[in-house]
Amino acid sequence: MKWKKWLENWNMTSLIIKAPFMEMEWNPSEPDKDAAWEMYVELVTRITTQKLDDSEGIEKKALESIYNLFPLTRKILKKHGRDAEEFAKLAILILNQIIRPFTAKLHKISEEQGFENEKKSSLGKSLKNYKEN
Repeated sequence: MKWKKWLENWNMTSLIIKAPFMEMEWNPSEPDKDAAWEMYVELVTRITTQKLDDSEGIEKKALESIYNLFPLTRKILKKHGRDAEEFAKLAILILNQIIRPFTAKLHKISEEQGFENEKKSSLGKSLKNYKEN
């Protein structure tokens, strides 16, 4: 028996998400799953999702990678259209409630050349605090 069929036999076709910023049931369609897979591949291959020592990586590039999630998500949403409505709800909520406030805070640091001086820079600390919460 295939995994999908086994889950369906046990009526396990949705996912309940409980996070500090939301609680919802996610019941994805095939287009939702396709869109989610595209986003998953993008997320797990980004420098910002990997554990790095404080001395590794370039903070400004990490911030750019996070910021680039906005056009990437828009592209995925447009590609899959209204058929991926459940994915759209979740992706837009995460962009606007989690990622946008984070990038807004760090955008100011970047504009003030805060990444040029490693002693002034706080992206690494912000990322650590963000991941721990």
